[in-house]
Amino acid sequence: MSIIINLDNMLATRKMRSNELAERMGITTANLSILKTGKAKAIRFSTLELICEILECQPEDIMEFVEEK
Repeated sequence: MSIIINLDNMLATRKMRSNELAERMGITTANLSILKTGKAKAIRFSTLELICEILECQPEDIMEFVEEK
C-alpha cells in the first residue's frame, strides 16, 4: 500500500508557491520538499491540520491511498 501526496496539485489550485506555504507554516522549504516528494515517513496531525488550514482544503485533497498490486 502507498500514500500518494498531491500537495503540488493543491498548491497549483490555490495559486500558491511552495516557499510561501513553507513560510506561512514556519518550516523550511527543504522540509516541505521532503513531504511533497513523498519521502517523509510520517506527518504529524498538527502539520496536516496547518496545511489544510492554510490551503483551505481537506486531508483527502492532498493525500491519496493507492493499493499496490
